[in-house]
Amino acid sequence: MAEIGASLVKELREMTGLGMMECKKALAEAGGNLGKAEELLRIRSGAKASKAAGRIAAEGVIGAWLAPDGRSAAMVEVNCETDFVAKNEDFLAFAASLARIVARENPADVAALMELTLGGEKIESRRQALVQKIGENLSIRRLRRMQTDVKLAQYLHGTKIGVTVEFEGADEIGKDLAMHIAFARPRYLGKGEVAPEIVAREREILAARASESGKPVEIAAKMVEGGLNKFLGEITLLGQPFVKDDKQTVEKMLAARKGKVLGYAFFVVGEGIEKKSGDFAAEVKAAAGMGR
Repeated sequence: MAEIGASLVKELREMTGLGMMECKKALAEAGGNLGKAEELLRIRSGAKASKAAGRIAAEGVIGAWLAPDGRSAAMVEVNCETDFVAKNEDFLAFAASLARIVARENPADVAALMELTLGGEKIESRRQALVQKIGENLSIRRLRRMQTDVKLAQYLHGTKIGVTVEFEGADEIGKDLAMHIAFARPRYLGKGEVAPEIVAREREILAARASESGKPVEIAAKMVEGGLNKFLGEITLLGQPFVKDDKQTVEKMLAARKGKVLGYAFFVVGEGIEKKSGDFAAEVKAAAGMGR
């Protein structure tokens, strides 16, 4: 059997990012042929990645990128299995690179993104290689690209929450809106976006509650309307109390500062996959200097 020198193992390790023993074993099987050893590891890399793909990847990061002119931006959620890997430099760099590619190439979806290239190699191949190197399942879950003729602002709370907002007005307005959205997580921009069936269902619930209260019909009707307005205020960005001054709504804040919000997007890592125990909203509030 060919003698496997340390320099050859080191070279293969640098080429593949795999462990020393795995590289040494592959070289031994390949009779010291570097090319064949790399092929063997690529084959095994695919097998290992497929096995890892069955495990839940609910940790991860939001990769984000905002163009210097503030006219285009992108966010990508990349998941892994543990928070430890979510702090890995290679993993973070991969997520950041994906956001830049999404902003530049505008892929229709994750499947289209996987067909694009990063450093001359298909993104799916890069993902597979990173799975092999890190030893955890990694998945690209979702992406969002925004482009505008006005302004975009972006806010990242650590690496777990990402917000992009389209707006008009002073730059500070965009920053405040993005931070507010990260904290309050509105489901809709304004009342007009709330589906009629959602409004009707809430009205039914409030009407039943008012009826059980035994109040006169006139008062019960006011209770329903008041409750409905409160509900719509809680779930819409414009109706929510502004996070930096809860005595005014976001809508009133914008009017006072001659600003306008046109749209937004926000990602929370793992949302819908697994409930998180961390209180991200409280963290955002503290970061904004609004803690009590």
